[in-house]
Amino acid sequence: MKNQKGFTLIELLIVVAIIGIIAAIAIPSLLRARVSANESATIGDIRTVISAQAAYQSANGGWYDEELTCLSDPSSGSCIPNYPTNSPTFLDSQLASLLPKSGYNRSFGGGATVAASAAISSGTSTTSYVYWASPTSPGQTGVRGFGGDSSGIICFSPDGMEAATVQDIALDTSDVTTCNVLQ
Repeated sequence: MKNQKGFTLIELLIVVAIIGIIAAIAIPSLLRARVSANESATIGDIRTVISAQAAYQSANGGWYDEELTCLSDPSSGSCIPNYPTNSPTFLDSQLASLLPKSGYNRSFGGGATVAASAAISSGTSTTSYVYWASPTSPGQTGVRGFGGDSSGIICFSPDGMEAATVQDIALDTSDVTTCNVLQ
């Protein structure tokens, strides 16, 4: 009889079964980690927009702006009058573009517009704003929807839809009567 070397079919099937069991345990955990990372990045982006609008408000005569592009390029035409071109911007142009990022679609809305005063405010000044983010593929890229506004409070919706914010409720523009405040 020859001395044969190698694995038997049973041994190979056992190894494949073990790998399958490990994958079945690991893959859902990895997907949950990705969803959690996307939600954390989106919450950070909303906080960044809220901070940028607060800084912009200081430089714009106490008013927010309904155009996020004014926060990324405040010295452009209709933005802050007489804003020096070499001064810092308030918001990254990628956030201002409202393109999907980190598995979330983003949208932005301004409140009531303010009559522009030549030296004090821009032509797109507003009394308030709302910034929303909802998952591009609910359940896969994110589970909750988020919203932040001029109150500085971030709200969430557990179903992935755009969250009703404090500003929505104050303006009565939403059927939702509560803001699920993000702690």
